[in-house]
Parts: sequence; C-alpha cells; structure tokens
Amino acid sequence: MTRLFIYGTLCHAPLLHLVLGRVPEAHPAVLRGHAVYWAVGHDFPLIVPEPGGEAVGTLLSGLTTEDLARLDCYEGPFGYGTQRRMVETAQGEVQALVYLPTPGQWQPGAPWSLTDWVARWGPTVVATAADVMAQYPAELPLSRRYPMLVRGASRVRAALPAVAGVRRSVQPADITVKSRRQPYADFFAVEEYDLSFRRFEGSKSPVVTRAAFVSGDAVTVLPYDPVRDRVLFIEQFRVGPFARGDVQPWQLEPIAGRIDPGETPEQAARREAVEEAGLYLTGDFLPVANYYPTPGAKTEFLYSYIALTDLPDGSAGLGGEQSEAEDIKGHLMSFEAFAELIGRGEVTTAPLLLSYYWLASERPRLRAVAAVGFAPQP
Repeated sequence: MTRLFIYGTLCHAPLLHLVLGRVPEAHPAVLRGHAVYWAVGHDFPLIVPEPGGEAVGTLLSGLTTEDLARLDCYEGPFGYGTQRRMVETAQGEVQALVYLPTPGQWQPGAPWSLTDWVARWGPTVVATAADVMAQYPAELPLSRRYPMLVRGASRVRAALPAVAGVRRSVQPADITVKSRRQPYADFFAVEEYDLSFRRFEGSKSPVVTRAAFVSGDAVTVLPYDPVRDRVLFIEQFRVGPFARGDVQPWQLEPIAGRIDPGETPEQAARREAVEEAGLYLTGDFLPVANYYPTPGAKTEFLYSYIALTDLPDGSAGLGGEQSEAEDIKGHLMSFEAFAELIGRGEVTTAPLLLSYYWLASERPRLRAVAAVGFAPQP
C-alpha cells in the first residue's frame, strides 16, 4: 500500500472520488519547503520549491496499484510525475509520493486557493473528469482535455433546473443506460448509448442504440443599431455545408462561437464580437432564445442574443481569430435590405433566421425607445 500527498484540485472530494472510483483514507498534511500557486493561464495549481514555504494538503494512505494507475491517467497529461518527499502529519513525518510538474512547463501566478477554484471551476472540472475517466485506462493527451472541459461546462449548464410544464417531468428511473461508448473524440466527440426510456403509456422501451454528436454550448449575437436601423452579420466558409455537398459553403451568420470554460454566454458573445468583427459591444444584450438546433442527433445548445450598439458607416470589415485560421467578412446592412435577403432565401443558418424573426417582431418597440434615449456616435 502507498501514501500520496495531494495539494491541489484532487483535494476536492468529488473530483478525487471520480478519479479513484472510491474514497481512500485521508488526513491533513504539510509539505514544507514548497508553495502552491495557480498555473498562469490555466485552471489548475502548480507546486514549486520555495524556502520557508509550506504546501498544505492531504495525505492519502493505503493506495493500491490500481489507484496509482488511475491517478497517473488523470495527472499524466498535465506533465506531472510522482517523486518521494517527506511530509508532516499530526503523527509525525512520513514519506509519500507527490505529483510534481516538469520544471519550466508551467509558470506560477497568484497563490493557490482551493475555495476559489471550487467556486469557479469545481463543477465543470468534476463533470469533465467523469468523461476523462470513462476513457480509462487510455491516457488522454492535454490537447484533448480542453475541448472536454468545454463539454464539461456544457454538462453543468444542462443540469440546471429546466421548465417542465407541458413536457414530461423526468424521474430517476425513466432512462436506463445499459452501456456507453465513445468511438471518436477530439475537438468534437461521438457517443453511443444502449438505453431504454419510459414510454408515454408508462412501460419501458426495449433497449435501443442511439448516437450523439457531442460539442460544447455556443452563443450567437446579432448587433443592431436601432437609430440607424441596421444590423451587422458575418460571412465565412463552413465545413458542414461543404461536407454535405452544398454548392455554396460560404454562409451568412450572426457573430458566434463556443462558450469557453469559466465564461457566461454573454461574456463569450462579447469576446467573439471583438475576434470576428472588431466590435466592442457595450450596450444591452436582449435574449432571443436558448435552444437545441438539432436535438435528434446533436448535443449543441445555443444562446442567441440581439445586441444594441452603434453601427456607423465603416463598422464592417475583415476579421477572425488567426490562431484558428478564421477568415471572416462583416456585412453592414439596413434592416429592410436584411429582410429582402431573408425573403429571397439567401440566409440558410438557423441562428440568423431566428434572430431576424425576433428582431422583426421587436423592432418597432426598440426603435421607439431608441428615438428618445439612444444617441449614436458620429
């Protein structure tokens, strides 16, 4: 049996339980001559040698070979490996393994706070860990962890209470999963389930196989200037229409993008507006709808907004995140021209269509309010 000293995210009991699949014996402990900091730009901690420092954590005892293999599977891709150190406990000093980072791989930032991490990252990382450990014993590269973290954040939002007036009120026994597989996982993933579900007449269905294309939640925003009565949307090449064989794979869309871990949908929309169109949206965000575009096969969930903003001449240009090879063109258009565009069928993306219909309904009210309280900049 082996001892392990933990000092970071694994001190969060729900995460440790997911990684190990059990609750081990644990006691408070301190590793002297070291200190724990946030890894700059990341959601996990970094332990470094520091004279006079002390890393406060937990000593796990009685770990098996299987426990250590599961821990290595989870920690290994971050560039952490175990070394032996002496740690202090209430019963005295003992030798234990400690996960230490590859020197120079991460840079220390602010002092680490488990409380702050749990508040901001805990639910997302725990949800992600469930997906990561479902792949055990495969060790997933760090490049795979980030999109999984995006999907983990989506799972947390999906678990929030939902309106169920007309819809079935789901009970714990309504869905039984016999097996789950993930034949493909990268930026996106494919999950297959053998499951049965409660029929409307009360019986359970036979076991059926269903597959889902798994991606993270995303946000769309259509900037609208109610005084000038114009909108700004974008155009870019899209692989989905291309793969379908569409003769026109360049699509007209609202500004859009995935919601990064730690962001709200509105924060993500403001970030994407800068990246894709060079717009700093500081005005009100008006929610259009939150919805599944294709619930029969895809997990994607969208948050769509109209953003009230100034759109003077020259607002549209070329944009896109260079690190993602984006090539985006902005279109600045009067609402009437926008309506004509919709009418002749040139818009074939659901978020832009939905945003148009919402705006067409609310536009008279928005323009009336803007006439007395919105002064556009020259």
